[in-house]
Amino acid sequence: MVILGHFCILIVSLGIFGAIKADDGYCGLSGKWMESLTLSRDILKSGFHRELVTLVECDPSWPEELQVLLVQKLPRGAYGDPYQLASLRQDTGLQVLLDTEVDLEAPAYESSGFSMFVYPTRDAQNPKILQTVVPIHGRYHRPSDSGQGWERIEIEPPRLLLRADGCEQLLPSGPHVLVDAPCSVHNLSLCKWLEIHLPQDQRHVSLEVPSG
Repeated sequence: MVILGHFCILIVSLGIFGAIKADDGYCGLSGKWMESLTLSRDILKSGFHRELVTLVECDPSWPEELQVLLVQKLPRGAYGDPYQLASLRQDTGLQVLLDTEVDLEAPAYESSGFSMFVYPTRDAQNPKILQTVVPIHGRYHRPSDSGQGWERIEIEPPRLLLRADGCEQLLPSGPHVLVDAPCSVHNLSLCKWLEIHLPQDQRHVSLEVPSG
């Protein structure tokens, strides 16, 4: 565990724990309910400083104890500022945990990708929607060989995980699997989460940053 300022970072990789059939359900959630989940994304603002918006929609009948986790991988050309995220946690309640230390000054060609664990909360006005707005930043790139003056950074879809306290149900193999991931943004322990396999047509989002 790496402690930075008033927050800490848990270095962890997700491992498959077990598997579950969609038709069997999970902790009272039917396969049909899980298949109703939809995820959409967008990138706001311009230049090096952006906002990655992720929207999860589902049937409003989901249980209150159900928690959601988005595991978002960022490529080497982008990063999340841990100090900014810690400030937003205090000011707005945004809950984001990084899986590694982040060098804020390193250029893209001296950096590596990493993952963010994003814990969205329900919209009080619309219980079927969870929305997160996470600030991300583009890294410096070498001048482009094509002379176009900018670089495109592709961001892949996040992994969508669910869990409910006290539910560690393991069922035969199927499309959804149980994985280990931090229980909360406080990263004090690992819990078993059910990973929902999203449709294959989920697309990357991208941003363009100046180069050179």
